Amino acid sequence: MGLRARSVGGVTGALTSRPEGLRTDSPELRRVKLAMLAAGLAAFSLLYFTQALLPAIGTSFGVGPAESSLTISCATGALALAILPLSSLAESLGRIRVMRIGLAAACLLALAAAVAPDFWLLLVLRALAGVALAAVVAVAMGHLGDEVHPSGIGAAIGLYVSGTSLGGILGRLIPGLVQDTASWRWAVVVLTACSGLAVAGFFVLLPPARRFEPQPLDFAVHLGAIRDLLRDGRIRRLCAVAFLLMGGFVACYNYLGYRLIAAPIQLSSTLASLLFLAYLAGTVSATVAGRLADRIGRRAVASGGIAVAVAGLLLTIPDQLGCITAGLLIFTAGFFAAHSVASAWIGQLAEQHRAQGSALYLMAYYLGSSSLGSGIGLVYLHGGWTATVIVIGVVFLGAAACAAGA
Repeated sequence: MGLRARSVGGVTGALTSRPEGLRTDSPELRRVKLAMLAAGLAAFSLLYFTQALLPAIGTSFGVGPAESSLTISCATGALALAILPLSSLAESLGRIRVMRIGLAAACLLALAAAVAPDFWLLLVLRALAGVALAAVVAVAMGHLGDEVHPSGIGAAIGLYVSGTSLGGILGRLIPGLVQDTASWRWAVVVLTACSGLAVAGFFVLLPPARRFEPQPLDFAVHLGAIRDLLRDGRIRRLCAVAFLLMGGFVACYNYLGYRLIAAPIQLSSTLASLLFLAYLAGTVSATVAGRLADRIGRRAVASGGIAVAVAGLLLTIPDQLGCITAGLLIFTAGFFAAHSVASAWIGQLAEQHRAQGSALYLMAYYLGSSSLGSGIGLVYLHGGWTATVIVIGVVFLGAAACAAGA
């Protein structure tokens, strides 16, 4: 049993007795890891499933690339705005309960999106799904950070991030494969059914929280914790890293699909969706980076991941499918390595306000997805893929500068 000072709103209370965090040899830790892997898979497949369907959705509703990308931006933007209040709610009602409700609601909203008759209604449903998924995204890393012993946090969060990358693959690959033989609406139904299986696994596997201590539902207390965190320049810089990396990453995947189905490459929707298997590189690199950061330091691994990502991005410029494929694999591996390390890093810096620290990081992360993910679409529309690569590269270099100062 360990003693820990509980800090609320910057005031340290009496020491309370709490169980020790789960260690790597614990069977219960294995259940936690598998459950959170399933949660990440389900949440991110439900968040990004329209990305592989953007051209088909645009044709169905008569809108262009920038407008179609709003089906992603509305979800991630609403998620970003909901992260802080839902993280506070979870600290009072219980993290596991909030994650369960969010995943169940997201599945229902995805089914509703599949039958949306109007584009504006589709955007509303996607925004509501973003709010529901914020219940998972805002809480998952804080839950792991509290339940897992510090010696294993990097690996545990790395596995969760690997789950998010697997969700990214399924959320794009399954709809892409289905839409060539059915409509984009049926593609969404099939994807939702698959995600529902992962949600069921999460419900069954995740054990009760051992170290959770509910706090009064007082948003002023949580806002005070956020003010404390924002006084730390390192945390501000890591939030900037999150904003820039995710914005550039989503923009790359948003508009690469349009490039692949257009001349001179002209792939079918099914073949174009297969390139989303590049997310597998992120599944591996996130886990490896988490372990490596525990050994040699987070700054070196995060900066190295960003450098790798930029190198891969440059490889996607030639109109050759082999170069694009290799470049996308390298780009994705570098991104997930940097993100995995940065997300664990902020949890360590915000030890006394871990839930709010994770929420701040993720709010910046998804605001970047929402704003840059759509905004860079204007660059693609007017300047083509090379201009898009240059802008994303500059964005990533800005992230590297922030990481170096964190």
